[in-house]
Amino acid sequence: MIKLQQLIGLPVLVIHSGKHVGFVKDAWFDEHWRLIGLIVEGAKWFATSVKTVEWAEVLTCGEDAVFISRESAIKPVKAAEIGRSFETGVVKLKELPVVTVQGIQLGRVSDVYFYPFQGTQIVGYELTDGFISDLMEGRKWLKAPDDPDAVLLGEDAIIVPAVSEAELEPVAASNSINREK
Repeated sequence: MIKLQQLIGLPVLVIHSGKHVGFVKDAWFDEHWRLIGLIVEGAKWFATSVKTVEWAEVLTCGEDAVFISRESAIKPVKAAEIGRSFETGVVKLKELPVVTVQGIQLGRVSDVYFYPFQGTQIVGYELTDGFISDLMEGRKWLKAPDDPDAVLLGEDAIIVPAVSEAELEPVAASNSINREK
């Protein structure tokens, strides 16, 4: 399992030439919050497009680099088309509140987890209640429900089933469980 923020800032290299084509700046999602690709360069002042690479062209996500299949996999996309992203799109996943259908806020999205080669659906959320709470209690991890229809990934909040409150785990505990799988 990969934490999305571990990818941000990594160099993007072409597998057969070793050419450095940029750094991962963000991740791009569709309307169902499935990973479409990576944003390789952030928008420049007054730029109308950003450089992206589709997720299907990403071969490896290592600790120190991301490898893509070929240099031509880097494509310009109009900045306005990047509707949903982790940090920079019109709708940002980072900091979205996660709220149960009973109106209880579980935290705000700090990071997301996914299996890099088993589809592109988000499988878990790392939640924060703010800096002080993170220091005192630590962050929480919430497994995404198995039924994708049980979650509403909206523009201003993520709505989860009421049972989600009982399923929260400390981040450290969830990471050790996931390493064993």
